[in-house]
Amino acid sequence: MKTLKGPGIFLAQFVGTEAPFNSLENLCKWASDLGYKGVQIPTWESCLIDLDKAATSDAYCDELKGIVGAYGLEITELSTHLQGQLVAVHPAYDQLFDSFAPAAYKNNPKARTEWAIDTVKKAGLASRRLGLNTHATFSGALLWHTFHPWPQRPEGLVEMGFEELAKRWLPILHEFDAQGVDICYEIHPGEDLHDGVSFERFLEATGKHPRVNILYDPSHFVLQQLDYLTYIDHYHEFIKSFHVKDAEFKPTGKKGMYGGYANWADRAGRYRSPGDGQIDFKTIFSKLTQYGCDVWAVMEWECCIKSPEQGALEGAAFIKQHLIEATHKAFDDFAGSSIDRAKLAKILGL
Repeated sequence: MKTLKGPGIFLAQFVGTEAPFNSLENLCKWASDLGYKGVQIPTWESCLIDLDKAATSDAYCDELKGIVGAYGLEITELSTHLQGQLVAVHPAYDQLFDSFAPAAYKNNPKARTEWAIDTVKKAGLASRRLGLNTHATFSGALLWHTFHPWPQRPEGLVEMGFEELAKRWLPILHEFDAQGVDICYEIHPGEDLHDGVSFERFLEATGKHPRVNILYDPSHFVLQQLDYLTYIDHYHEFIKSFHVKDAEFKPTGKKGMYGGYANWADRAGRYRSPGDGQIDFKTIFSKLTQYGCDVWAVMEWECCIKSPEQGALEGAAFIKQHLIEATHKAFDDFAGSSIDRAKLAKILGL
């Protein structure tokens, strides 16, 4: 068993133009004052990190660690969620996802994909220079538009989709392997890796690459009505990153999982701030601790009701409340005795 690290906080949803949300130093002071011990850094936010410099300069990475460490914090992971998304984009989503790319790569899917692959590789180099061994990202998707099998999917389509996805990711995975860093794919609707079966398909397509791992976020499973607790039983050996985000699913006679094109507040399934939804975090923390998952518990704010400031304030305390100090002794050790083979044989009637 292993005690989880935390609380950590994902900074992506808090970055802004006004203090304390406008620089890494200001955000670190703010997070530290709230009681956080770690920060997950989105690499697309240039006010927080220069990924090109972090990939090439030990001095720059030492400077980053110094800024974070000055406030009693650690970097939990770097994140390339937006760049990872662009590794694989179906043409139906080109216009929507072009907003994630630099201007030079918009309206040019091939160049955008090459840029995304190169950028995620840089995150592997930066992670190693920062002393990190895990990285958070999205897989992207070529098949998502076919998640509901109507019209009927042609024979071999899914297999070809995962073959191509693996082909795009394998050069990245090899780079991360060279750097000693695991890639943790957030299992998420809209990604080709969105549940257990799709994760296994990708794992097989990459030849069971050792750097293919999971960012576990139970909120996405509530929205899919997937058993997020037994998911841990199945995949705990791959869970190397963890987002603490709540969710609720309240279907009615008018709306269910697909949501009727409603906005977040009006959907049957919606994300909530930790503690405000339906997720059994006590059991999640117990399972992750029991299985010895070496992860940071990182709060991610995505709530359609509560403000990010209140969510962050309450999130640190929520995670602290759920952290379990793993026991190193059995509760009945006091009644134990040393090994006596003769006594053992007698107990067995031998």
